[in-house]
Amino acid sequence: MRRYLLPGCFVLLLVLGLHTMTIASGVYGSLAVEPVEVVTTDGARHAFSAYLADTPEARTRGLMYVTRLEPDHGMLFDFRMTGPVHMWMKNTPLSLDMLFIDEQGIITRIEPRTRPFSTALIASGTDVRAVLETNGGTAEKLGITAGDRVVHRLFE
Repeated sequence: MRRYLLPGCFVLLLVLGLHTMTIASGVYGSLAVEPVEVVTTDGARHAFSAYLADTPEARTRGLMYVTRLEPDHGMLFDFRMTGPVHMWMKNTPLSLDMLFIDEQGIITRIEPRTRPFSTALIASGTDVRAVLETNGGTAEKLGITAGDRVVHRLFE
C-alpha cells in the first residue's frame, strides 16, 4: 500500500495541475481581444491588447487562475452602465493594477499591485463604466495616473 502512496500523490498533483492550466487557458478562448490605449496627461501613449469581459460570466471569471499575462496585455471589464464597482482577487495568482474608468474614458482611480488570492473588496470610489486590469506595477512603470485617458470604442 505504501509503495503506491508517492506515485499516487504525484499523479493527483499532475492531474490537478493540468486541470488548473486548462481552466486558465480557457478563460481567453471565447473572449474578444481588442486594442486599448492609455494616453497620459503628458501625451505619452501606451498600447495594450485587452481581453474584453463584457458578459456577467466573463466579468465574474476575470483573470482567475491565470498565471501569466503578457506585459502589453490586460483585461477590460465592461459593466455596460455607470455605477460603483467592487472588484476582488479571489483565485487570481497574479498581482494586478486595476484602473477604474468613467464613462468618458478617464481613469478615476488606480488600485496598484493588488494582493493575489485576496477576497477583500476593492472599491472604485466613484461611478465607473469599466476597469482595465494590467500586470501589477504597470501603471507606475509607465507613469499612468488618475486623470489619464483610455481610448477604446466603449468611450466614444
